[in-house]
Amino acid sequence: MSDSTVMDCKYDDLQSRPSITPDSDVTEQLLHLHHSFGYDSGRRSNLQLLKERTLVFVAGNHLVFIDMRTKEQRYLRSCSGQGIGSFAVHTSWKCFAVGEKGNKPNIIVYKHPSLKPFHILRGGAERVYSCLNFNHDGSLLASVSSSPDFMLTLWNWGQEEVMLSCKVMSPEVYRISFSPHNPGLLTSAGSGHIKFWQMASTFTGLKLQGLMGHFGKRATTDIEGYVELPDGKVVSGSDRGNMLLWEGNGIKVEICRKDGRPCHLGTVQPFALEDGQLMTFGSDGVIRGWDLESIDSADADSGWVELEPMNEMVVGHNVSLSWMVKSPLPDSFVWFAQDSHGSIWKLDLSFTYTTPEPECLFSFHSGAIQALHASSHSHLMTTTTLDRSVKVFDFRAKRELAQISFNQGGTALCWAPFAGNQHGAALLTGFEDGVIRLLELFRDEYGSGRSNGMEAKLRLRQAFKPHNAPVTAVAYERNGAMLATGSSDCSVFFFTVGETYSPVGFIHVPGPVQGLEWSPLSHTENRLLILCQNGYVAEVPCPKLELQIQTKTFLLADLPRRSFRFKSIKQQKRTVEEPRLMAAGEKCGEEQEFLCHRPDASLLYCGFYSEPGHFWLSMGGEDAGSLYHCQFSENREEETEQWQEPFDLRRLHNNDPVLSITFSSTRQLMFCGLHSGSTRVYKLQANDPCLTSMHACWELSVHDNQCGYLKHISCSYDDQFVLTAGDDGNIFSFSLRPAEELQKGLRTAKLPGRRMGHEREDLAQDIDDPAANSIEAAMQMLEEDHIHQEASAKLAEKHTKLSELQRAYQHLVKENQSLPEHIRLTPAELMLDQRFSEQTEREKAEKVREVQNQLAWEEERSSRGLYKLQEWFEESLNANVVTVAAITSDLLVTTYSLPEPVDPPGSLQPHGRAEQRGVDAPAILPSEDRLSREASQLGAEVPLQTPGLPPSTMKLADRQMERLRKAAEKAEQARAKIEKRRQEWEQLYSERPKENHEDPQDVQAICEAKDTIGDFKLKSAKDFTVPKHLRMTLEKKRAEKRSLEEKLGRMQPLNSSGIMKHVITMSFTHQLREKQAEMNRQILGLRDTKVRLVSELHEKSNQLRRVHKLLPSQLHRLPPSIPKLLPEEAGGSSLTEHRHPFPAVEKDRLLSVLERIEEELEEQGMIWTAGEQEESFNTELSQLEEELLKETEIRLLYLQDSIIQQMKRSVSQFDAQLVLRHQKLLLDWKLKLADMHQLTLYQELLVLQELNQREELLQERLSARLQEENGVTSKLEERNKQLDARRRDVAKLQGRNKSLAAAFRASLGDENKFEEFLTRVFQKKVKRGKPKEHVGGEGTEISQLRGSSVKDASAGEDNTCDNSGDDDDWDEDDEDEDYFSNTEERGSSLDDGVCPSGCDPQLFDNTLKLRNHRLDLEEQLAEEKKNVDTLVKECDALVKKKKSVEASRRAAEDDLEKVNQEKRLRSNDLDVVVPLRLRQIEFVTDGAVPGDLSLALVLPRTELKRLQERIVQLHSGKIQQREIYTQAHQQHFRLIQECKDMDAEIQVLEKQANQLMMMKFGRQVDLEALQTLSGNRTLEELKQEKLFQESQNDKDMKEWEAKVEEARQSLAEVTRCNTERLLSLKSLLDEKNALEQRLKVQLRNMV
Repeated sequence: MSDSTVMDCKYDDLQSRPSITPDSDVTEQLLHLHHSFGYDSGRRSNLQLLKERTLVFVAGNHLVFIDMRTKEQRYLRSCSGQGIGSFAVHTSWKCFAVGEKGNKPNIIVYKHPSLKPFHILRGGAERVYSCLNFNHDGSLLASVSSSPDFMLTLWNWGQEEVMLSCKVMSPEVYRISFSPHNPGLLTSAGSGHIKFWQMASTFTGLKLQGLMGHFGKRATTDIEGYVELPDGKVVSGSDRGNMLLWEGNGIKVEICRKDGRPCHLGTVQPFALEDGQLMTFGSDGVIRGWDLESIDSADADSGWVELEPMNEMVVGHNVSLSWMVKSPLPDSFVWFAQDSHGSIWKLDLSFTYTTPEPECLFSFHSGAIQALHASSHSHLMTTTTLDRSVKVFDFRAKRELAQISFNQGGTALCWAPFAGNQHGAALLTGFEDGVIRLLELFRDEYGSGRSNGMEAKLRLRQAFKPHNAPVTAVAYERNGAMLATGSSDCSVFFFTVGETYSPVGFIHVPGPVQGLEWSPLSHTENRLLILCQNGYVAEVPCPKLELQIQTKTFLLADLPRRSFRFKSIKQQKRTVEEPRLMAAGEKCGEEQEFLCHRPDASLLYCGFYSEPGHFWLSMGGEDAGSLYHCQFSENREEETEQWQEPFDLRRLHNNDPVLSITFSSTRQLMFCGLHSGSTRVYKLQANDPCLTSMHACWELSVHDNQCGYLKHISCSYDDQFVLTAGDDGNIFSFSLRPAEELQKGLRTAKLPGRRMGHEREDLAQDIDDPAANSIEAAMQMLEEDHIHQEASAKLAEKHTKLSELQRAYQHLVKENQSLPEHIRLTPAELMLDQRFSEQTEREKAEKVREVQNQLAWEEERSSRGLYKLQEWFEESLNANVVTVAAITSDLLVTTYSLPEPVDPPGSLQPHGRAEQRGVDAPAILPSEDRLSREASQLGAEVPLQTPGLPPSTMKLADRQMERLRKAAEKAEQARAKIEKRRQEWEQLYSERPKENHEDPQDVQAICEAKDTIGDFKLKSAKDFTVPKHLRMTLEKKRAEKRSLEEKLGRMQPLNSSGIMKHVITMSFTHQLREKQAEMNRQILGLRDTKVRLVSELHEKSNQLRRVHKLLPSQLHRLPPSIPKLLPEEAGGSSLTEHRHPFPAVEKDRLLSVLERIEEELEEQGMIWTAGEQEESFNTELSQLEEELLKETEIRLLYLQDSIIQQMKRSVSQFDAQLVLRHQKLLLDWKLKLADMHQLTLYQELLVLQELNQREELLQERLSARLQEENGVTSKLEERNKQLDARRRDVAKLQGRNKSLAAAFRASLGDENKFEEFLTRVFQKKVKRGKPKEHVGGEGTEISQLRGSSVKDASAGEDNTCDNSGDDDDWDEDDEDEDYFSNTEERGSSLDDGVCPSGCDPQLFDNTLKLRNHRLDLEEQLAEEKKNVDTLVKECDALVKKKKSVEASRRAAEDDLEKVNQEKRLRSNDLDVVVPLRLRQIEFVTDGAVPGDLSLALVLPRTELKRLQERIVQLHSGKIQQREIYTQAHQQHFRLIQECKDMDAEIQVLEKQANQLMMMKFGRQVDLEALQTLSGNRTLEELKQEKLFQESQNDKDMKEWEAKVEEARQSLAEVTRCNTERLLSLKSLLDEKNALEQRLKVQLRNMV
């Protein structure tokens, strides 16, 4: 941009201004744009960046500039006043271009940051610019216009000139861009197309040439984004989630992820090339980076390429990215993204470990604004949309205060009146599922909601569901005591307002509710005006609670109402004027005729009260452009029956429908929201309900003129602000005062604080289920439940009465039994009627049988299940679990619960199909006998006769006979020699390898290597392929499981893992049960030992008590505590005997000592009790008695110590035996490993069972394909063999034809003057009949039936067989005709059918015979060539079929391989526990074992050693193969040289042979034909036989002619006799007819 080309313009002269009624006092600056709260996120490419901190987007008729740091906004208004189509930022970020909407819109280029226009581009569009873009250096600007012209224009915008222009000739274009690598190329894309443009130089100048991209067989898709690669290819996105690589104007490949997954879910858009990556984003909220080199070089025959992304960033789960723009800072990875769900994101795409998380800069509503309402006492407004969010704004302070989201989208809302909300601000919101939610707004004093910048919070206070369809309107009664809600389900519900909202009732209305309005305070009655979309208007009074008695329903059936049904005035006028117009020759169009009969064609948009019983309506359709003043009819019976007309109207300034109307608080300003997105303001006089002063208006286009329908407009409580919201997602606030005045009095809206007791309140119960019952439905359900309860109560009452009757009957029966027998009633007399009881018994029996039949299957199933459970959990156990506890510690040891071995059930027998089905196609080989027979027929020698041989009637001389015999012998020897040489050559050629021949040994070695080399990738790798012999199937797995179950001795689902070795070998599992049983025996023995130990301890305790009786109490020692047997130690049986814990000798000795002491003391009288013993100590004893007592005491103390010591020793010995616990722990460890392994195997079996059906189906398909392929291959081999045989036969026939020609030339001799004539006779072509087959003795002999003999053929020049109807006849060649004509021109008078004079007749006859033989050979040759062509076609068809079958087979193999891969991957996903010791871990990092071993590989050490040894083997094998390759290469070179030498030698020999033939014969001859030339006597004999047969046939013919003549005469005689009889019959019939006529005449006369 040079300064010389800049032409600054005044923006004030260009910008659009409000439309004001002339001669009015309305000022132009009535409304001032205050702030924009919305964002049209559904608009394509609606985000650009200016410098590094300013974001730009289109909002209705404005461009909004947001400073990302300060959040301040600047606005640039559309100059056309009809909206902005598109905009683009210059590559220098110093200016930007804006494409307008309207009639002949302009493109205006503005400076930044001054926002001054300095270039205007005119004439590039008729209505709207759909996209703009600058080229790489910014010198050119491309624009594309939308309907109706669809024009692509290239601008030299600096000079304001059109450089090139061209019709796009395609649907809607979404994007146009210049190539960054070639300035002469452009690309455009849009709805169902992509087009490649080139600025080409032609002889008429520079032109734009477009090439439409062809999708081919792929489905057409909308293309939102694309990127051009450096080599000219283009990568585009699609709406199915895959990328398309375009080369030329066609799709080279379609790129997807592994397993056919799409690159993104939903629409994908490539947007940049960064560091060797192609960056894409999608509507799934994910950004991915793809390898650019892989994409650029992608190529596949199938047209599909699978790639995985290199990098990935998930922006969010509820994010749908639609556009990206990069930061202008150098070396920056920051991008800004447009989210179609209403957000703007800041993203760092450096994909490093320090990359920050995605940051949401701004969050707006997405989609059309469904409701907007301003608070009646503060500068707060609330909005909601179908994006399921509700927002609250402080529109004066320009900030968002609170937000809350739900499961359904909002459709209506209203601020609750202050009278009904004593605790603070509250708002009521209606949703699309019919739910109404009361939300409470309060200041977030604790800052819990300020993490997202919000200063307030919304809390649910109450939720109720009055409707089953979207809520369309909510309105509070003028006093705030009643709430009315309307819905599209044609109902209006009323609620009382208080701490909780209580339902009052509902009414039905004639149509979907469009709006609700309560009568103002100026009206005496409190009534509700209900506006319906279909033109109905209803009015009902406010329901009175004291008169409403709800019983079974909330329907207010008795609520009085008045109705109005709108009738169009414009349609009525047209109906009146239509006859006059028709009389004048004008006809009403189809649409007019339709509307004349559709008085309800117009929709009702809005309305409001004027006076009691009067209201204003705004209609759509043909009735748009006016406000209609209507009133309710006094005749209520006709309110819904007849259409009613408005009694007055106010015409507006155009036919733009008014969608919403609101008033200022003084009702002197009426604000209207229009269908075109404009805001219209009317100035009214005070107290003017009839709108008589509605003349002056002010109108300004605000929202998008095509899709920004302004359905919601509201005025603030202080009349300082006007709020608008449209379907384009934009929300604007306008002030009635300039910004300078507003800044002076700016203050923040006051928010209520938390209510007292807010924390103690329970959270309100929300209604999350969209299918939940409404209030009325719940009432009806309660009523149904009440009815059911009443029915149950009545049934119970009936049962009670029946019981009373039964008791009374029983009482009567007892009284009857107490009566005397002579007056007692019998049971039959007591029975009222026997048939009642019989009928009851029959019904009971029938019901019992029916119930039994119904429960038969369930009973059988339950019994079988019970039996199986009992067998598994009870009968299979052969021992109870026994636990043995230590005495002095807490150690325990428990026995195993061993199941009894059972046989596998029959259901586990293999039932699947075999894994591989061998396809043994029968070898279809040609019959060797038939081929040999055909070859013998074709190879039969043609009988030749040398010239001059006499016929068979002529007697040959002996010398001639000898010469003929020798010639025949010589020819036979030459023929045999030639045949032998031919066979040798055929054998040599058959052994000669073909050009693509491979050594069978090498092929076998390669196949063996492929089968055994294996796949050394990790088995967990996705591209690992399991060898076929190692693949596991369900049958193999079940067989292994059954063998393992037999060895384990119990029924457990096991399987074999193909991932790693068995943890437990089969020999160990075989011994496992025996080890468990042995451990159980040892534990039970230990339990028995403890039982005996306890009994022995009790005995010792008794002994100790006996000792204590004899000892003083101060000498008593406490014995160890005696253990008790636990309940777990009971049960079981001892399997082995253990030794007694106490030695028998020791026990007997102690007992004997104790008994002896007691006997001695008893004899001495010194045994006493403890009291007596104390008294004895107080009495004096003698010295002897003291010594005896002391001795006894010593002995008793010894006994006491011995007993206690033995008890302790026994206890310690028993606890020592619990070392068995360590052995059991080791066995438990092994068992646990086995169980875990069995669990893994069972999981693998489940995987195999799940995939078995698919595998079997695919295997069947593969078997069918293999069988078909083998069949086609065998047929192809058979046809090839037949073709080779036919070609050999053709070669033989051609050789015989050459031999025949050589024989003819040899028969002519030298210098024969009739050579030319005889040659013409020999080469003449004669039409011949179709050959007939005659079955001979041993084979089939083909004889050609001629139409005439040789003599007949020689009778004339053109005498031929008349067989014109035969398709195989062939005409004379053109060359022959030319030859004959030339001969005639030379004046030759010789007839080739007659032997000329001077010519040897035998030579002439021999020439005719040779010609016949030649013709036979040519016919056979033509037939063979025809067969060859047929076989070639069949072979070609079989080759094509083979390719198709091979493709199907490969597809089936691929599908089967995918199943195997899935089987392997799912098996790899199973967890396998492998216990390792630290010495087994060699995965060491920095000398230490890492904490994460997920990257480690577990394999046996033997396998590691084998792999190490294999490396050495491969090195040595590689050296050997190199040596073999060197030797083979040298041999190959040597053989090539030898072949060249042999070719040279062959050429020398051929040259010598040709020279010798020229020297001997004077020309080159066929030596084989010359060698085989000989006489043929058989032919002469056959000729003689032929003449004799012809004479015999003549005699037979004469005899048959005589017989025919005789038969003919007999026929004539019979015919004559028959004729005479017919004549007699005719005469008799005539007489009969005459007699009948006479008889009829007589009968008539008699009557």
